[in-house]
This record gives sequence, structure tokens and C-alpha cells, in this order.
Amino acid sequence: MSVPDYMQCAEDHQTVLVVVQPMGIVPEDQFFRIYKRITSVCQVSIRDSQRVLFIRYRHHYPPENNDWGDFQTHRKVVGLISVTSCTTAKEWPQTSDRFHGQKEVFGSTLYDSRLLVFGLQGEVAEQQRTDVAFYPSYDDCPDVEKRVEDFVESIFIVLESKRLDRATDKSGDKIQLLCVPFEKKDFVGLDTDSRHYKKRCQGRMRKHVGDLCLQAGMLQDALVHYHMAVELLRSVNDFLWLGAALEGLCSASVIFHYPGGTAGKSGARKPGVSSAADAGKRHRPGAQEVLIDPGALTTNGISADTSTEIGRAKNCLSQEDIIEKYKEAISNYGKYKSAGVIELETCIKAVRVLAIQKRAMEASEFLQNAVYINLGQLSEEEKIQRYSVLSELYELIGFHRKSAFFKRVAAMQCVAPTIPEPGWKACYKLLLETLPGYSLSLDPKDFSKGTHRGWAAVQLRLLHELVYASRRMGNPGLSVRHLSFLLQTMLDFLSDQEKKEVTQSLENYTSKCPGGMEVISLPDGLKLPPVPFTKLPIVRSVSLLNLPVSLRPHKVKSLLGQGMSSASPFIYSPITIHSRGDERSKKIDFQWVQGDVCEVQLMVYNPMPFELRVENMVSDLILQNEIINIIILFFGRLKTLDDPKAPRANYNLSTSVSLQLFNGETQQLTITLENIGTEMLNTLELTSKTLSTKGTRSTQSECRPALYRAVNATAFLRRRTSCNGTEVQRLR
Repeated sequence: MSVPDYMQCAEDHQTVLVVVQPMGIVPEDQFFRIYKRITSVCQVSIRDSQRVLFIRYRHHYPPENNDWGDFQTHRKVVGLISVTSCTTAKEWPQTSDRFHGQKEVFGSTLYDSRLLVFGLQGEVAEQQRTDVAFYPSYDDCPDVEKRVEDFVESIFIVLESKRLDRATDKSGDKIQLLCVPFEKKDFVGLDTDSRHYKKRCQGRMRKHVGDLCLQAGMLQDALVHYHMAVELLRSVNDFLWLGAALEGLCSASVIFHYPGGTAGKSGARKPGVSSAADAGKRHRPGAQEVLIDPGALTTNGISADTSTEIGRAKNCLSQEDIIEKYKEAISNYGKYKSAGVIELETCIKAVRVLAIQKRAMEASEFLQNAVYINLGQLSEEEKIQRYSVLSELYELIGFHRKSAFFKRVAAMQCVAPTIPEPGWKACYKLLLETLPGYSLSLDPKDFSKGTHRGWAAVQLRLLHELVYASRRMGNPGLSVRHLSFLLQTMLDFLSDQEKKEVTQSLENYTSKCPGGMEVISLPDGLKLPPVPFTKLPIVRSVSLLNLPVSLRPHKVKSLLGQGMSSASPFIYSPITIHSRGDERSKKIDFQWVQGDVCEVQLMVYNPMPFELRVENMVSDLILQNEIINIIILFFGRLKTLDDPKAPRANYNLSTSVSLQLFNGETQQLTITLENIGTEMLNTLELTSKTLSTKGTRSTQSECRPALYRAVNATAFLRRRTSCNGTEVQRLR
């Protein structure tokens, strides 16, 4: 057996395997619609019985795995459902022949089969056949589930008859020796009359009957047979089948302790009626004896006196003993190179049990063993599946970084040199899924506060891989975004040489696809936020500059008395102008007078080991809580919130905003803002900037708190009287 089933779990030993396959030309979407309806019948309560039969479906199953059906009966394909399209009566004979040919693939193990024919009407479709069901179309098939239930009941009848035949085998000492495929050549010429050989046959048959009992819903009988098989097989050192008997004992015990299943799918399994019936016959966990139906094994020809064996048989294993027996079974499998798939699947089953028991460290030991199991030559697709499953299992036990490691290995396997058409999209998708395991987020805001989380060296490597994968996908915009993110968030961890290499790569990418500040949406729904360069250059301080002495405003005393304006037509008013002026001052923070200049001085630092040229620096203005971008243009428009229809003020920003810094150099940068309109601007606050570095346009979305404090702390109101005597206010 060369193809492992990575979805295996302990309760699968209780199921019967049914393969559902398309036959001929069947639309894929239609097939999987019918397949979904078929698989909804996952357990059937047997009529006139308290037992439940569990079914496991596969739409693809390697025929060579079917050869291990005697070793573990849940690997044996016992049912086949074929789905086909047939529109005319002339096509029916050929369709029927195909169905018989499909049955021959699993013919040696099949208990029963069914053919579902869609599209055929007329005389042929009116035939009453138990193994064939005719439907007019894929949409008109109301009784598919009922047909499947009847099919499962027919499988149970055959299963029960085989169980009884094996359990009541009266062949005495001439019991058939069950073998796995690679053992058959080893038993040629052996003495079949030796006691050792007979015990081997008895032990293997006991184990096989235990499998049949477990599938047939007789958990108590299965436990007894497994215990007796372990004793017999251990006495003759039949290690491979001893491992299978121990694993069967573990599976039966897991079903007892965890009736809801260990696969992690909520609602996937429900305790059947037989579970409640068996519970009344069992002792509580920890009891040393098991009670079963006295007549269940009395006619068994395997042993003349089974009553003493039943008395010695212990109850199902405790939760701790289950893991110990799993370890012993895996150790026995490890003695056989050809049993690598069985060993790997057993490790996976044990991990799922340990995950429920919350024993993460022991589970990691099983997974570590699974990593080193050699399965021979695996295809690239099988390697990807193996590493992906290991990643999921590590995630299941809470080893998030280990999970991310194996998912990253699976991503690299998608683009292995041996693959003719590398799957860069799949690689990129898997790499994105590793981000949480490495404590890495693609949102720059997550790096603005607190200490750095995770291993920076690994995060840098992962970001480089995202850049390369996105470029090979043919999406240079993604490469620019990831490189910008790397430069912004990992700048403190880059060496001087790495800074040069990253910026050189960024310059090369932006020459083909300039970066932007839009949100990038990926096909799977993930959104990549914009990346502002708030560290290139680093703003060390912000301060407002005083006006020249000749332009500084000053307060002029009124010639008409304190609080009186020369513009008033009244000599005296009971409502003092002074009080109205105070109220007005409380409402208006400041006014920016036409022609006045406001200068802000920034102290900036270049952290790069080379010349840094910053161009197109753009600031934002806030006018009464409305944000207006001042773009590098000569003029713009600005409106107030109080009156949307009010005349709009023009504003201008110095267009010579550029900065050239060398490594470690600090310079002063003065930004001049001038109001050239006819309206006074209220509540001016400098909040952010946009810059262009190495071809990448970036906007600082949130200004530093120091910038807010500097602007607010130094802004103050002053008055001056113009030539016509009108009082005005301005921000220095």
C-alpha cells in the first residue's frame, strides 16, 4: 500500500467503505451534486436490530489499497455506486457492460453495488431492477437517499453473514492464514502443521473477526476478539498483525470513550442505538471484566473453550492505556518497511485522540515520528498533501509556529523544480496562511505600537518569499506592496547591505508598476491596506517659526474706549461690544489672514545608508473636522462645513518641497503655507504627509502625537487692526 489516507481517524475502523465513481461522460458539477446527496447517508439504523452501520465514502480509491482488506477490514471496498448519463436505449447495452467492468476492479471484495442512470426514459427505464435505478434527469431524482439506505442494508446483511461464518468457523486446526500482499512469498514452504503456525492463523483470524464485529456494531464482541488476538499474536512474535490487533483494540476503546468521534467535525458522527444498548452491558471504565452474550462465541471453532478467554478479557482500555497501546502498535509497524503507510496513519489517529485529551506534547512526539516515516517515492502532489496535513495537525494541538513551518514547506513544494508547471498561485495562497503562525500581519498599523512580536529573521524570509511568489504570479503590484511593507515594518532589523538590496529591488519594481495608496483586494477576500513610509525620513521634531518682527501682529487700543469699535454707528449701546467680542473669541479659534505666511520647521533624519531623496511631500489640512488634501498643485479649493454654499477659499503650498539626506544626516525642513483667498480659514492643523521614495508614492495616514502637540501648543490667537480699522485674527 503506497497511498496513505490522511483523513483517517480511529472511528473509521467501525465503518464500511463505499466507492462512488462517475462512469462515462458525467458533468463534474452534476456528479458532485449527486455525490453530496449520497454521502448524506452516513449511518443507517438497521431494521429489526438495535445496531447502526456507519459508511465511509470515497470518490477515488487506489485499487492496491484494497489488497489490505484482510489486514484491516475498513480498508476493503465493500460497496460500489456508479453514476452515469444515458440518453437513448441504444446506449444502454454499452453502459451496462461498463458497469460490469467497473465492478471487476473491486470484484473480489464487493458485497453489493448500484448503478444510477440519468437521462434514460422509455421501456428500458421501466425495468424493475434492484441494482439499477433510472432517473429522467439530475434534477428529477427524489429517492436517491432512500435507494442508498436500501443499498446499505443489503451490505449489512452480507457483512453479518460473513461475521457469523468467521466466528463459527468449524475448520478446527485448518484455519486459513490471512496475509498482507508482501507476506505471501514469505510463507511458501512453511510447515503448516506446527503449533507456531496454527497459533499465527488463530491470532490473525481472531483479529479479523474483531474487525467484522466492530463494523457490524458489536463493540463488546470486538473487544473480546481483539484481546484474545493480542495474546495469541504476542506469543508467536507476529509483530505486524500484533500491531493491527492493538490498533483495533485502541479504535474500539476510542469509540467507547468518544462516541462523537475524533475527526474534529462537529456533528459528523452521532451515537447510534447500539451504543446505548452496549452501555448497559458494559462495566464502567476501569472495570477488569467484560460481560457479553454467553452464546455469542460458544460455537466458535477457533478455540474449544472460550469461556475462560472471556473471563480473562479486560474491558476497553482507559484513556491513558489507549496511547500506550498506540505506541506499541506503531513500534511493531516500524519493523516492516512495507507497512509505512499503516504506521503513518496510526500516528495521525493517535494525534487526533491526544488532541481531544489536550496532551499536546505527547501528540507532537507522534507527529515528529510521522515526519520521518519513509513512504518511498511520493509524487509532488502527495508531498504537498502530506505537509499540509501535518500543518493542520500541528494547528490542532496548538503548535502554531510548527504548523506554519510545514505549511511553508508545502508552499515551496508547489513550485519544486521537478514540477513542469509550478503552481505559484497555490504557493502564494499557502504562504499567506502561514502569516498568523509567525505572528505576522500585513497591516502596518499593527506595528505602530508595542514591541515587535515573532522572529524577525523568519518574517523577513517569509516576506521575501511573498514578493518573489507574487512576481512569478505576474502581479508586480503585489510585489511593490509587500516590499514597501517589508521596508516600513522591518527597517530596524535590516543590515546596511539588506537596506540597499531592498530599496534597489523596490526601485526596479516601481519602474514597471508604480506603487499607490489604494487597498489591494485578493481573490480569497484578503485586503492589503496601503503602506505609508513614516520612517523615511524620520521626523524628530516639529516647531512653528516666528514671523519677522515687522510682520508680527499687535493689539491696538481703541480710541473710542475699551470694548467699543469705531465701526459702530451708536455713541452708546447697553450691550457692550466687549462681551460680544469675548463670546466671539470662544467660538473662533483663529483666522488666517489673506497674504499672511505660516512656517513649520521639521527636524528629519535619514536612517538609510545611502542618499535619500524625498519628493512630492503633501500635507493634509483639517478645516472644522473636514480633511482636505493639499496636493502638490499651485491652487486648490476649500469649503467650510458651516455653509456648504459659501464661497470657497484658495490655498497654496510651497511647490519646492524636496529633501536630500545622506546616511545619518539630519536637516531642517521648512514648509510655508500661504492663504491667497478672500475667506478666512478656521481650525488649521497639520496632520500628515505624502512622500515618494524610490518611485513609491506613500501617504502617512496618521501623524505622530508629537506633531499634534506641537501644532496645538504653539497655535495662539493674536489681533491686529488693518488700515480700515477691521479687527482680524491669524495663526502664527
